[in-house]
Amino acid sequence: MSDIPAARGFNARTLDLPGWTHVYSGKVRDLYEPADESILQRVGQDCVLVVASDRISAFDHVLTSEIPDKGRILTQLSLWWFDQLDVEHHVLGSTVEDGVPEAVEGRAMICKKLDMFPVECIARGYLTGSGLQEYRSSGTVCSIPLPEGLVDGSRLEQAIFTPSAKAEVGEHDENITYDAVVAMVGDDIAARLSDLTLQIYTTAEAVARERGIILADTKVEFGYDPVSGSITLGDEVLTPDSSRFWDAATYQPGQAQPSYDKQYVRDWLTSAESGWDKASDTPPPALPDEVIARTRSRYVEAYEKLTGKTFA
Repeated sequence: MSDIPAARGFNARTLDLPGWTHVYSGKVRDLYEPADESILQRVGQDCVLVVASDRISAFDHVLTSEIPDKGRILTQLSLWWFDQLDVEHHVLGSTVEDGVPEAVEGRAMICKKLDMFPVECIARGYLTGSGLQEYRSSGTVCSIPLPEGLVDGSRLEQAIFTPSAKAEVGEHDENITYDAVVAMVGDDIAARLSDLTLQIYTTAEAVARERGIILADTKVEFGYDPVSGSITLGDEVLTPDSSRFWDAATYQPGQAQPSYDKQYVRDWLTSAESGWDKASDTPPPALPDEVIARTRSRYVEAYEKLTGKTFA
């Protein structure tokens, strides 16, 4: 495992990883490509090292504070879910023996290079969040008509595919219609993206429910694998950063549900205590230690309840 102390976050965007060159940083993850012959011979040239940091974002800002162990939790939970899903995915390895540098083992994956589709593929089985806002104004979600009388947290009769357009770091993803996806990628690929997204959601919803967790919605990403010629699941999958998990024991439609994610961060940032106006151009302030600790505990709890393993 990484020797990064658990008491502090892991935020480095350009680590010096022997044999690898940094090529990109997102809100949470940093990407590296093989840079010397020994690494290329070991892992091949059509791969990338994906390192999950402990950075956390809220309201389209990457905060200065980190959540210790968050990157490890996201990586280990993603790896567990990849094993549960009968879907082709991009992971090639995740250990030192596979070629992962020792400094980032536990929070990194060696993955296939994919040509990513410009679509955030979202499945919703419950009405909440931005979907609820649209429903209240028009009775639809991504222009899909829904029955009257639904409330915050209502379970939908059937999960729906509600895509969004990918945004740059610091920008906000925008919900789009299925027809917009067709215009981007064509009929056949749009249908396949929808089918795969709903398949993943249906499988994961059943698995989570057996463990006392409701999967309200989730976001996945796909890319084209130029080697195999197939549409492949990429990025992370079914983590608290990409999914809305609720405790089944306390679930009650008609109100906002406590979730296993960064809700403590959002709540504090919008409280009077933070002194921050999210409508301003001012970056968010650093998080108090208590908010960091409580957020970490929710990520750990989600990991442990879903996988049945103790996080250490």
